Amino acid sequence: MDNQRLDPGLPLIQEADLAGKTVLVRFDHNVVKDGVIKDPYRIDRTFGTLYNIVERGGRPILMTHVGRPKDKKTGDITCRSSDSVEPIAEYLEHKLHTTFHIPRFNIDAKLGVTGIDTSINLAIRNLREHKIGGIYLPNTRWFQGEETQGPARENFALQLAGLADIYINDAFGSWQPHASTYDLTKFLPSYAGFLMQQEIANLNSVINPARPFVAVVAGSKYDTKIGPLYAIYDKVDKLILGGVIYNAFLCAKYGISIAGVSDTDITAAKDLVEKDRMNQKIVELPFLVESDTLEGRVDGKYRTISIGDFSQGKKYNYILDIDARSFEDGAVVGSILGAKTIFVNAVMGFTPHFTAGSAALDSTIDHNSTAIKMYGGGDTLQEFKNLCPGLYLSVLDNTKYYFFTGGGTVLTAIEQGSPYGLKPVQALMDNKKRT
Repeated sequence: MDNQRLDPGLPLIQEADLAGKTVLVRFDHNVVKDGVIKDPYRIDRTFGTLYNIVERGGRPILMTHVGRPKDKKTGDITCRSSDSVEPIAEYLEHKLHTTFHIPRFNIDAKLGVTGIDTSINLAIRNLREHKIGGIYLPNTRWFQGEETQGPARENFALQLAGLADIYINDAFGSWQPHASTYDLTKFLPSYAGFLMQQEIANLNSVINPARPFVAVVAGSKYDTKIGPLYAIYDKVDKLILGGVIYNAFLCAKYGISIAGVSDTDITAAKDLVEKDRMNQKIVELPFLVESDTLEGRVDGKYRTISIGDFSQGKKYNYILDIDARSFEDGAVVGSILGAKTIFVNAVMGFTPHFTAGSAALDSTIDHNSTAIKMYGGGDTLQEFKNLCPGLYLSVLDNTKYYFFTGGGTVLTAIEQGSPYGLKPVQALMDNKKRT
């Protein structure tokens, strides 16, 4: 870890006295879908912090959120087994050859888990006496106080703090200020884990990049990415777009309509079109895949089209992928191969059926052997791993590649211009000032 790339105001796990202490550590192990671990990468990346805690005499209590069990409209919290941390605890037991205890608390049908009761005390005693390797708390979002405001939130933070002597935040991907990522720092000595440190240090290569800097950004909705997209645009030398973001841009620029692209997105994209008339940063991908249906890659119902054929008022069906031939285009290849820093937060096609664009993108980027190549976000990484498994395995330990665990966190930090503006990171630094 290059600590010189970190703000000296950030408290580090290396500075904590862990011997004989119970350590409450917040991870971003949000890798479970329908009760199954999709990809253990985020878990594996936190082993360094776990090893360090135990090696230095600490006794770990782990926690993470899984999914979105809270209904945003009603506020009801549903504690489904598909959102349980059990698969994560089982994975850790298998990898680390130790036992993790998951406490059971009473569940209210609407409020979720209303609090941590004294039934956990026996498990904490067993943890201190080394009868178990760790405690893994239930999904933090099952608890009433995690995402709410008011007394329930403060009580939950106090109950969590009452379990331990020290708090470690290693959940870079959990950038929203919730009780388990933010409020806890008011009550316990708090430090950044190794993954948190590494992610922050590597963000510097995106926020202060070696140039030329090329970014590839895609998304399923334009309006949710406007802030980060404009921040990235201002920072890059060249920008490549994909997904609905690219479709909205093409509609706004060429006056065409594409199925599934809303008038709201097209209107919003007009500002980017105007911005790019002056700066000429967006590298257009010339060949696209149009489909008559969203049901899949159906023979006879999809085709390659060219942006060279676009004309005002023309209508197209769903554009669901970038044709791989786009990555043979001179301007596209030249931009990628000429870059010194490449940041990718993009799945180019409508998965799982349209994947050629993403595979061609990753392969083209890999041909640039000298650039720093940074990938952000779980979906982006999962697509890379699925489509180019050999390449993925070959570059995992390549110093020219870095895979962030939280794409949304990276985009938020880019928009703010610094990782130290993220609320959970701010909370750690405020804790250090107080102590």
